[in-house]
Amino acid sequence: MEVNCRGCAGCCLDWRPLLESDEGRNVSGRGAARSASIENEHERATAGRVPLGGSYNFVALTRDEVRTYLESGTAAALTPRFWQVDDEREGVEVGGHHVAAVAGRPVFFVGLRKPPKPVAPFGREEPTWLPTCVFLDPTTLQCRIHEHEQFPDECGAYPEHNLALEQETECERVESQFGDERLLDDRHDDPEGLLLGPQALGAKLFCHPRPDDLEGVVGRLARDELTPADRAECLAVAAASSPGTFATSPPHYEWGYERALETLEGKDDAATDDSATGEDAEWVGPAIDDWHQCRAEADETVPSPSIAEGVEEDRGAPETPGWDALE
Repeated sequence: MEVNCRGCAGCCLDWRPLLESDEGRNVSGRGAARSASIENEHERATAGRVPLGGSYNFVALTRDEVRTYLESGTAAALTPRFWQVDDEREGVEVGGHHVAAVAGRPVFFVGLRKPPKPVAPFGREEPTWLPTCVFLDPTTLQCRIHEHEQFPDECGAYPEHNLALEQETECERVESQFGDERLLDDRHDDPEGLLLGPQALGAKLFCHPRPDDLEGVVGRLARDELTPADRAECLAVAAASSPGTFATSPPHYEWGYERALETLEGKDDAATDDSATGEDAEWVGPAIDDWHQCRAEADETVPSPSIAEGVEEDRGAPETPGWDALE
């Protein structure tokens, strides 16, 4: 398998609003990922299920990866995703929403957040505010944690998983909309770690054992208004899950909840472990907040992607090598 990622990052951001912009419609920042006017809706309603929370091209992390993020003090980078279902037999009611469930337990993924950043992918001359992975450098369009422990297995296996499942890759979607060759060679080996069906339970697909504890959480998730306590609740359940079962470990839940809340509320004195990010982990939460504030206060002029130096790198985010260094 060979891919051309230079100047693309189509799998790391929500590029669909670019099509809206090209058609003369407004490109929103925080809510752009919810647009229903773009034909490319491969992550939207499927078999009566509509995702609640998370972002386009959602990367599901494993239980062990969630624990790694909690240990390194980067819980702010994570967000849950639930699904609203049409068929009541497939879910349970939580706070007025009928969400997908297994054995009466609401199920969810945990993945990476995508705050708005000014980016110019696909050879565009002018940057645009787009929901962009928290770890993507908007200047180089490279991942800041590509060679670090926190780099998700799912990101490393893309697009092999899609090819193995005979599904369209993001490379091909980008090619169809913007031209250029992205998927250069579709030959691939059988990918490892492709968790499907029962194998995903407790390892990547997490079951919340107490639906009543999610009262209000699902509604706030749908409105993009999650509180630190909401995020901590979901991350703690994920960290406490046991692969292949419905069981959760009370000690791991307590640890996960306290650890997540410490970092999400900025009270974590130990959030300087650089083993996973290569730099000070404390940059993640403040950078996300700053990006949202910048977008909310922005006028029609979109700033240069280079402002990421002040928003991210000056706070301790790892720098990226640039494409010339890889040639």
